Amino acid sequence: MIVKEKEPEKSCDIVNEMKLSKRLQTVAEYIPSDAAVADIGSDHAYLPCYAVLNKLASRAIAGEITDGPYLSAKQQVEKLNLSAQISVRKGDGLSVIEKGEADAITIAGMGGALIAHILESGKTKLTGRERLILQPNIHAVHIREWLYREGFELIDEVILEEDGKCYEILVAEAGDPNAPYQHMTMAAGMLAGPFLLKEKNEVFIKKWSQELKHTEHIYEQISSAAKDGQSHEKLAELKERIALLKEVIGHA
Repeated sequence: MIVKEKEPEKSCDIVNEMKLSKRLQTVAEYIPSDAAVADIGSDHAYLPCYAVLNKLASRAIAGEITDGPYLSAKQQVEKLNLSAQISVRKGDGLSVIEKGEADAITIAGMGGALIAHILESGKTKLTGRERLILQPNIHAVHIREWLYREGFELIDEVILEEDGKCYEILVAEAGDPNAPYQHMTMAAGMLAGPFLLKEKNEVFIKKWSQELKHTEHIYEQISSAAKDGQSHEKLAELKERIALLKEVIGHA
């Protein structure tokens, strides 16, 4: 019996196999054409693989800090025969890249405070010419504050819902950090996003309406049990937060 050798996977089949979540696909769409992209916290390296296979990026770096995801990323890259284009590296944050090595940096699926910490800790690796594409799961305000302090200009934002959760994607480049915050209070812009605040789509309204309802509920609970000075201080903070949330949503 003659055993035929298994035919290699066709590139189109591989492309079709790589399906990203809606949030990661949106992140990928912001990678500049033919860029070298560094994906920090790459997990299984799905994003860099997708970007290279779909010719959104010419080459990529997949960075991971822990052994499990690092090995998963290596296996995924090898499985798709992309080792020549994607370098999988183990290390903390931006330590996996050399200064000027990446045209775009993606960090997705973490808290906003952690993403801001990664950027702050690794800012010596940035030339100022990179595009930053950042997808926090929560607390995007920490990223906006960092970008503003470091002279990065938000050039676009997206808010979307997937599997019942709201996600924000922030895209920034070196520029005028004040530019997107015109015609709004800085507090509202930082909290909710200047582009998102202007658009106010359904997902945006849903997210911040839920936050307002939650904050008002906490206020009522503390108010009914308030007995000391600490409670009054907390109530004042919550009242300020409620006013800001109402400003964000657009009601008085």
